[in-house]
Amino acid sequence: MRSLAAFFVLALIWTAGLMAFAARVDRASPAPEPAAADGIVALTGGATDQRIAAALQLLEAGKASRLLISGVSRQVTRPELQTLIGAAKPIYDCCVDLGFTAENTLGNARETAEWARAKGYRRLVLVTADYHMPRARLELKAAMPEAQIASYPVPTPAMQAARWWRTGQGVERMSLEYTKYLAVLTREAILGLGPKPAQPTAPQPAVAK
Repeated sequence: MRSLAAFFVLALIWTAGLMAFAARVDRASPAPEPAAADGIVALTGGATDQRIAAALQLLEAGKASRLLISGVSRQVTRPELQTLIGAAKPIYDCCVDLGFTAENTLGNARETAEWARAKGYRRLVLVTADYHMPRARLELKAAMPEAQIASYPVPTPAMQAARWWRTGQGVERMSLEYTKYLAVLTREAILGLGPKPAQPTAPQPAVAK
């Protein structure tokens, strides 16, 4: 009986957390216009077209000088991606970088941190799906603690965040994302008990003598 009671208590806590998580996702969009930053990062995944389109609009509006599209398939060439997303050639050629190494959200965070540090960027606008934003932001902050991250969540057409429980797909997607978010929180809490690694510093510009 005690084990059964404990299971129900844990299930109740998990469900309450899921409801709070879903409410947070729902409140996040529409996203307010972000302040100017050094770089913009768009993560590929579900509803990739909408994510990249939103990031390109921010780039065209002058919100940053460069855009990284992280998690691009290795089988897609640069010209093919330009056609797929309908980006204007001048801004695409001058200001859009592609990341091909990331295969998941953790990989996105590491790829973004490497790109940002190489360019000396600390202020970033993160663009991804609304339900994915809490975990993506957590992973990026863990990979690059020194970064200032502005969230720009993009609504997911296939799942209305305010009514996610009305469809099986919505329940599955929100529940799975919440569980993954909890896993990252737990990992970071455990890692936080150990010694703190030295923080990488951004490259300093050369000084003329």
